[in-house]
Amino acid sequence: MKIIADNKIPFLRGALEPYAEVIYLPGKETTAEVVRDADALITRTRTACNEALLAGSSVKVIATATIGFDHIDTAWCEGHGIIWKNAPGCNSWSVKQYVTALLLTLARKRGLSLEGMTLGVVGVGNVGSKVAEAASILGMKVLLNDPPRARKEGPEGFVSLDYLLEHSDIITLHVPLQKDGPDATWHLFDAARLASLNPGQILINSSRGPVVDNKALKAVLAAGKIGGACLDVWEGEPELDPELVELLDFSTPHIAGYSADGKANGTTASVRTVAEVLGLPLTDWKASGIPAPAQSLEFEVDADKKSMQDVLTETVLHTYDISADSDALRADLGAFERLRGDYPIRREFTSFTVKLRGGSPQMAEKLTALGFKLKD
Repeated sequence: MKIIADNKIPFLRGALEPYAEVIYLPGKETTAEVVRDADALITRTRTACNEALLAGSSVKVIATATIGFDHIDTAWCEGHGIIWKNAPGCNSWSVKQYVTALLLTLARKRGLSLEGMTLGVVGVGNVGSKVAEAASILGMKVLLNDPPRARKEGPEGFVSLDYLLEHSDIITLHVPLQKDGPDATWHLFDAARLASLNPGQILINSSRGPVVDNKALKAVLAAGKIGGACLDVWEGEPELDPELVELLDFSTPHIAGYSADGKANGTTASVRTVAEVLGLPLTDWKASGIPAPAQSLEFEVDADKKSMQDVLTETVLHTYDISADSDALRADLGAFERLRGDYPIRREFTSFTVKLRGGSPQMAEKLTALGFKLKD
C-alpha cells in the first residue's frame, strides 16, 4: 500500500508507516508520475487534484487537511470512483483567534471602540459562526449573511448581502470558493459591489483570494472610496501586488487557520479518512505532541484602571500578535510560501490560562466565553 503525503502537513510522520509506504513530498512535486501507483493522497491546497494528476492512477482516496477543497476537481473524482474528503471546521478556532486579534488590533490602530460597532459576517458556517460569537463577546452588533443556510433554516436571523453592506462598519468574509451556481462566490466582491461600500467601512477577507476582485479592491482603496481592508488570502498567491499590499491595513500570508491546534485537527481528519477507506486500524487516531508556543501558556493580566477593550486586547494579543505576521510579509513579499511553510507555533485561546488581577466579573466572563481558562 502506498500513500503520498504533502511534507508540510504536521504531526503526520509515523502514523501510517506501520501499514503503508508513505512518501512525503512538497505539494508542487506531487506529479502524475508520482501518484500513478499510489492508493491515497494526503494533501493541502497547493496540489491540484484533477484529471491531469489522477488519470490512470490507482488512487482510491484523497484527504485534504484543510477546510477548503477548491483544489480538488470533485466532479471528476466522483465520476472516476475516487473518494475525497476535506476537514470541515478543523481550523475554525484558529480563524476565530485571527479575526478577534485583527479586530482588536484595528481598533487600537485606528482609535476605535468596538462596543456598538456592527460586524457583517458573510458566510456563517463552522468558521463564520465562531467569528460572529467572538464579535458579540467584544460588544459588537453582528449581521449574518448565508443564503444556503437561510434557505434551509428559514430567513430569521439572516439578512441580505445588500442590507449587510449598508449597515456594517466592518465586513468579514468566510465563504467557500464556488465559481458558478446560485451561491457563486467567485468575485462576490467585484468592482460594482466594492464601489457600493463607503469610506467608513473596512473589509476583511480570510476565506479565499478570488472572492474579492483584488484589482478592483486596489482601485477603491487608492481612491479613498473604502475605509480600509485586510487580506490573508489573495488572487494569484503566492504572487502579490505590492501596490495593493501598501494600501492595506494588515497583510498576512494565508495563515489565518494556521494554529498548531487547527493543523493537528486537519491531520487527524485526514488520517481517519484514509484509514476508513483503506481499512486501516486508525479510525480513532488523533494527532499528538503539539508543541508549546514561544509565549507562556499561563500568564497574568493586570486589569486595574483598564477598559474592557484594553483587557481583551492585552489578553488576546498575548496569544497572537497579528502585526508580526503582517510586518514579516511586508518586509519580503517573495517570502510568502516560506512564511507559511515555516510558520511559528501558534496556540488557540483554549490552550491559555489567565490570571486576571483586579478585573471585574464581566471581564472574567468575556475571557471565559472566548475560550480562555481562568486561574484564581
